[in-house]
Amino acid sequence: MTISKYDLSQTAILPLKQKDRELALKTQNLQVFYGKNQAIFGENLAFERFKITSLIGASGSGKSTFLRSLNRMNDGIARVTGKIFYRGLDINSQNINVYEVRKHIGMVFQRPNPFSKSIRDNITFALRQNGLKDKEQLAASVESSLKDAALWDEVKDELDKSAWALSGGQQQRLCIARTIAMKPDILLLDEPASALDPISTSKIEETLVELKQKYTIIIVTHNMQQASRISDYTAFFHLGHIIEYDKTKHIFTNPRIQATNDYISGNFG
Repeated sequence: MTISKYDLSQTAILPLKQKDRELALKTQNLQVFYGKNQAIFGENLAFERFKITSLIGASGSGKSTFLRSLNRMNDGIARVTGKIFYRGLDINSQNINVYEVRKHIGMVFQRPNPFSKSIRDNITFALRQNGLKDKEQLAASVESSLKDAALWDEVKDELDKSAWALSGGQQQRLCIARTIAMKPDILLLDEPASALDPISTSKIEETLVELKQKYTIIIVTHNMQQASRISDYTAFFHLGHIIEYDKTKHIFTNPRIQATNDYISGNFG
């Protein structure tokens, strides 16, 4: 067991109340266990709608585990207790259809993972699986999704080209387009630019800033500059605890907890 030099009972969590802000999602006493090892310790967090929230912290701090719990991606991997409220429903309850949850809360992973199909078919595959057959509607979804992901102008004349022929940055934007084609409310992104070059990273960031006009975005990132550039709120994780949660400008200019200050200033560890 890792012993922290910080007092984990000292936290600073900005409350986001329903009456004050429109909430997209919130957790209540969320705990995650891998066997006997506890990874998340009873955390409560609320996410404002149409905002970008960054989850930051050292490797192993629990931020990706927390993120994956929000659309039940930890099912079969870990035991998750507590409540996750979306549209007034506890989506962590046993009687919830997990596949329906993931239509509303989509996820983009660390490394681009396009299907071994054409660009067009990457977008339409899930739509067809969910019963959409009309060719005009499918074509409209392809165009609107790729436009929202800032990829349309680059690929509109080669939609039947293999997705694997795209650059890494283009593949990741295709994965974003594939996710938003299902018209989710919330986008979860687990370090979506970590494997990309600076130019591709910049395009991903620009895309996310535009997308928050339509979606609530929750992103795990190790890149402090990225978090400060694109997010409205930031949550700092340490050893499975949310130590501090506030508006990003406050986290990066005037953190209230020493552990947060040490992490963002590079004196952590």
